[in-house]
Amino acid sequence: MMGPEGERGCIGVLFICLGNICRIPLAEGLFQQLLEQRGLQSRYTVASAGTGDWHVGDSADSRMIATAWRHGIDLQGRAQQVRPQDFDRFDLLVAMDRDNSAQLRRMARDESESARIRLLREFDPQAGSDPDVPDPYLGDADGFERVYQMVARACVGLL
Repeated sequence: MMGPEGERGCIGVLFICLGNICRIPLAEGLFQQLLEQRGLQSRYTVASAGTGDWHVGDSADSRMIATAWRHGIDLQGRAQQVRPQDFDRFDLLVAMDRDNSAQLRRMARDESESARIRLLREFDPQAGSDPDVPDPYLGDADGFERVYQMVARACVGLL
């Protein structure tokens, strides 16, 4: 498969949540950091998108930017919305929760596209029976740190 830039052999990973301003900018930035630390950035294309459109063009939530910054991650991206053609552009579509996964499955045109949809916490060894990364948007600062810890474990597992 080709990543978004059309690079042959490049593995395309798209992280997806609701608004693309909290959980997935973090997942995208953290996964990019892991790739850089391991010298693998040329083998992957990583992006993020939301199932909703109300934050398109916005930067990440300031609380998530601060949380990421404390862990050495600079979140620079802008929110975008997932599109049907993303199934053509990415090898793996990684949803933050079951609601977003269900929305992606409705967008999938066939079983092969649906099979590329995974939940991020499938790769978290501490997920237990809870497959969702909670949305910290309406919570306090501690929720952002808890989400960071979940996403960090899961991104290591995914890589």
